[in-house]
This record gives sequence, structure tokens and C-alpha cells, in this order.
Amino acid sequence: MSAALVSFHCLRPWWLLLLLPAALLWWHLRRRSDTSARWASVIDPAILRALTIGGDSQSRLMPHDVLLLAWCLGIVALAGPTWKREPSPFADARPPVMVVVKVAPSMKAEDLAPSRLVRSVQKLSDLLAIREGASTGLVAYAGSVHLVLPPTPDKDVVVAMAQALSPEIMPMPGDSLAQAASLAAGVLRDAGKGGSILVMADGVAPEQVALLRNAANDAVRFDTTLWAAVPPSRLDTEESLQSAASAMDATLEAIAPDRSDVDNVAARLDRATVVSDVAGEGERWQEAGYWLTPLIALFALAWFRRGWVLGS
Repeated sequence: MSAALVSFHCLRPWWLLLLLPAALLWWHLRRRSDTSARWASVIDPAILRALTIGGDSQSRLMPHDVLLLAWCLGIVALAGPTWKREPSPFADARPPVMVVVKVAPSMKAEDLAPSRLVRSVQKLSDLLAIREGASTGLVAYAGSVHLVLPPTPDKDVVVAMAQALSPEIMPMPGDSLAQAASLAAGVLRDAGKGGSILVMADGVAPEQVALLRNAANDAVRFDTTLWAAVPPSRLDTEESLQSAASAMDATLEAIAPDRSDVDNVAARLDRATVVSDVAGEGERWQEAGYWLTPLIALFALAWFRRGWVLGS
């Protein structure tokens, strides 16, 4: 209870200024309904009290008194009283992920049918299918790095763009994983919602491992998974992938013939940190003004009967 009192506030406090004109209007209606006050200037007060039927009108609860209560409750409800927080419906249900795909000639190898690149895109499609609603971005790299798609919850667009990737459309051959990972981290950093990076590659050049190790000292870090586009039997012998995963402090996952790898990667991505207080989108204050509407409706029912007076 004490925590609720400390946290209590109004989301729209300026509405409370309407309490002043409401009080002035009530005072005006109260004076106008007091007939004895109009006769007090022409009749002796003692005689006026003897002539007044029904006693002191000031002790009665008049319609305008109930109207004032309804007005005050309505104004307080509009002001948005609150004391606790709730998840925002505009917040991402799952943390975003930037997918970094290697689009080099080596990804056309067919030791993963139909090819390493096609199989990687198929696995990506399976992953997005079970992460419905999660924002996913796409970065393609070879000798150059390209932001294909910023984070979007539309998985069909992400899959369509990934399926269109081919080594033939890349301007330069080579390996620029360090720059691609840096670009992906920058996109997540600018979005300010946390998230993770998913790298899909079949190997990493030695000079890129050194660059990745130097970039590991970056102040802003994101959970990283390296999804190896090589047969599972070759994962332990691919020293470049092992070294790159170590340099990025990433979890290494092999493409499996079943869905076990998809489930593992999805679980890891869902555990990534979500920044919940960015732009007020993670949580919001829960409005409690609607709890006053039954009382307001109860007072409004009194207006279906004219001329009523409650004695007090």
C-alpha cells in the first residue's frame, strides 16, 4: 500500500484544473436554488424561518450537490490516476534480431543440399515462423557490407529479401564479417530496444577474426549466435568458425538435418536482453480512472427523476 501511495500520480494532471470551474458552477447553482436567501433582504429572518417549509435547505443533498460529485469523479478519471505499471501493447513481445548472412561463392557449395546459402535461408524461414511478431533485420556481406532490411515484424518480407540474395549480385568478393557485425550492432543500438545478432556463415577469414577480437572491446555488446552453414560433421574441424565464435563471444550452432538447431537458436534469441524503458515503450503506467465510471453512472441515474431531494 505504501508503495502504491508513493507511486500515485495523474497522467494528465492539467485536467484537475477543471475542478475550480466545477466548484464555481456548483456554488452558483446552490445560491440560485436557495429561495430563502432571495427573501432575506425583504423579510425579517425570524419570520422567514417560521414561514419556510421543510427546514434548513442547507442540510439537504440537492441535485446539484450530486452533480458536483459526478463532475469531480469524471475530472479525476480524465486526469488518469495511476500507481502501477503494465506492459505496453506497443512493445515488442520478443527482442529484435539482426541476421547477418554471408553471400560469397563458397556459400554455393552443395555439401548442404541444395546449397549452403539456400539451406541457410530455409533455416531462417523456419526460425522466423516460430518467432512470430519479432522484429528481424537483414545484413548481407561478402567483400562489401549492405543493410538489406532494417528490423521489421513482417517475416514474409525478410524471407523474400533473403531468398533474393546471391553471390552474383554482390559488388565485391571477399569476407567483411567484422564490418557486417558492426553494422548490425549499430542498427540495434540506434533502435534502442536491445536484441541480438545472428550470423550465418560457412567460414571466416583470419584477418576478420583479428578484427572481431578487437571489436569485442566495444562498450555496447549484443548477444551473438554464429549459425554455421556447414555440415554438422565438419563443425569441429572448421577452426575459423571456432575462432570467430570465440572472438565475438558467440554461441556456435551447426545447421542440423532436423529442427533441433532452429529450436535452440530461437530459445537463445528469446533470452536476449530487451531494453524495456526506451521511449517509454517497454512499460507504461496503467490507468485506473475507468474504475470510477460505475460511480459516475450511479450518480447520473439520479437525473432520471426530477425534483428529488435527499435529507441529511
